[in-house]
Amino acid sequence: MAVLNVKPTRMELARLKARLKLSTRGHKLLKDKQDGLMKEFVLKVKQTNALRADVIGQLGHAMQQFSIAKSLVDEKFIEEIMSIPAQSVSLDIDRKNILSVRVPKMHFNYNEATSQGKVELEYGYLNSNAELDIAFEELIEIMPKLLEFAELEKSCQLMAVEIERTRRRVNALEYRTIPDLEETIYYIRMKLEESARATTSRLMKIKDMG
Repeated sequence: MAVLNVKPTRMELARLKARLKLSTRGHKLLKDKQDGLMKEFVLKVKQTNALRADVIGQLGHAMQQFSIAKSLVDEKFIEEIMSIPAQSVSLDIDRKNILSVRVPKMHFNYNEATSQGKVELEYGYLNSNAELDIAFEELIEIMPKLLEFAELEKSCQLMAVEIERTRRRVNALEYRTIPDLEETIYYIRMKLEESARATTSRLMKIKDMG
């Protein structure tokens, strides 16, 4: 705590009291925001971890099927069907507000030929095998989950930055600004009371002399 470099006047005392009131209110609002962000952050982290485990499991199985298929199918055939996309997809990114943090909300925009994001595999089944079909179907199915995972990861990152920024502001108010204001207000009050006692003492002396 430190006394601010101000003149010990009643006007300054009133100004500092108003500033202390504002700082105390701001501290409460920021603390509530920090608590709210922490709750949302913990929830997002849990969702991210659960989705990560799901995605890793599905990707692992799809890649396993693809490896088996690749060993049984002509590699040129796989390169041919991979070179021509079965559909066109665009990505839309919106924003939503979580306690003043603007986090992304992403979703795929499929072409009209694709119904509800379902893709028809367009290649000759004569040259393929069941493992290749399963691998492609699982990879297509997992794409929305990967998008959701990216959305959650970015949201957690943005919220973590805001939590740290809010924590620093809360600490600055709690351990520096508010104590300094309280100490300065106390100092000015003591000075004003001392000045008032000195004035009263002089008046009493003048009265006694009269």
